[in-house]
Amino acid sequence: MVHQYKLNGYHIVLDTCSGSVHAVDEVAYDIIGLYEEKTEEEITAQILEKYRGREDVTREEIRLCLADVAKLKQQGKLFTPDTYAPLANEFKERSGNVVKALCLHVAHTCNLNCAYCFASQGKYHGERALMSFETGKRALDFLIEHSGSRTNLEVDFFGGEPLMNWEVVKQLVLYARSVEKEHRKNFRFTLTTNGMLIDDDVIDFANREMSNVVLSLDGRKEVHDRLRVDYAGNGSFDRIVPKFQKLVAARGGKNYYMRGTFTHQNPDFTRDIDEMLRLGFTELSMEPVVCAPADPAALTQEDLTVVLKEYELLAQKMLDAKREGKEFTFYHYMIDLTKGPCIYKRISGCGSGTEYMAVTPWGDLYPCHQFVGEEKYKLGDIWNGISNHGAQEEFCACNAYTRKECEDCWAKLYCSGGCAANAYHAAGSVSGIYAAGCELFKKRMECAVMLQVADALPRQE
Repeated sequence: MVHQYKLNGYHIVLDTCSGSVHAVDEVAYDIIGLYEEKTEEEITAQILEKYRGREDVTREEIRLCLADVAKLKQQGKLFTPDTYAPLANEFKERSGNVVKALCLHVAHTCNLNCAYCFASQGKYHGERALMSFETGKRALDFLIEHSGSRTNLEVDFFGGEPLMNWEVVKQLVLYARSVEKEHRKNFRFTLTTNGMLIDDDVIDFANREMSNVVLSLDGRKEVHDRLRVDYAGNGSFDRIVPKFQKLVAARGGKNYYMRGTFTHQNPDFTRDIDEMLRLGFTELSMEPVVCAPADPAALTQEDLTVVLKEYELLAQKMLDAKREGKEFTFYHYMIDLTKGPCIYKRISGCGSGTEYMAVTPWGDLYPCHQFVGEEKYKLGDIWNGISNHGAQEEFCACNAYTRKECEDCWAKLYCSGGCAANAYHAAGSVSGIYAAGCELFKKRMECAVMLQVADALPRQE
């Protein structure tokens, strides 16, 4: 399967199943577009007609280009057949019941009252609660017990607001460190916080123990303070930004992300990226809101048109910044075209419900944080293991080849079939799709690949 597109002066041809990316001139671009549908004589005639008057477009040059295309096809770098479908379920079965990551909901409560919160202000449609050390310890033991031969294990401290249970977070990290060597494991911790409770202790401990810290900031003060408010209705921007700046300055180059959300109120999210940059942050992410279609924050079709243009604008901003020596990163544009994810990862995706699970303050297991509170998807608990095998099988069957809508999609080996939670909330099934999310993802991929091309080649006018 081949995907062709033009962006920022480049003519890009992406061969989906081999992962090959070709940046070509406009004539080769047109020839590739015709190659599978026309004979060589038909292609030659059509190209000569289109480029009539151009001295560099001759019958001989077209012949040489056709020979190059044929060679690339022979080498498996163009028009590569899709041979992965039979492997999709085999990969999942081969992985067995190995769990590699947990999202620990250490706090089902929050000190902010964000209007668009998918977790119902941290309560997940249930009661407010804090995870005890004993429950968290058992969750870590569960992960070790079910991780098989895997060495590297991931644990996300999540909420609500995990800093509302900070002492337990610290105790759990220290416990994990104390048993790593015994079990031949290596824990990688991530903390997601709204920043309200950051102090020197949080900064010191997080920068020492957390491989990544995700900091919630929606960009412009007026955008952030419209929705990210406390229970008195006051915005949080002025209180958290200095704390974020202090934490990042002390982080010493370790990973962090400023994670924003764009909604119906700010589809022009590059202005929020500009604000994050002005504040001194350079590792950035902006995510589309997850909410019901009737929610005032929900993105409309008109908003999506704006957002697609914004992704292109952001890519150009990143190119300009790099040329000026002011490089910054955007989470969704960070791809590796030479040493990227293995085919198993490309087919099976995030592993929610199988390799990755969320743990509530009471020790219940769910496929991921966005399913917490959906009782039919409660998988079991950390004491007794998985009991809802039907639900787990449903997630095990989710991959890039089980969704009918993905059959002819060029991006399926990059999105792995998409987010099961978004599909469930949009289509009512984890094996469905979130159509709007698909369009946004494909545009992000086009921009990300273009940035890689721009790194390797001068701009083509």
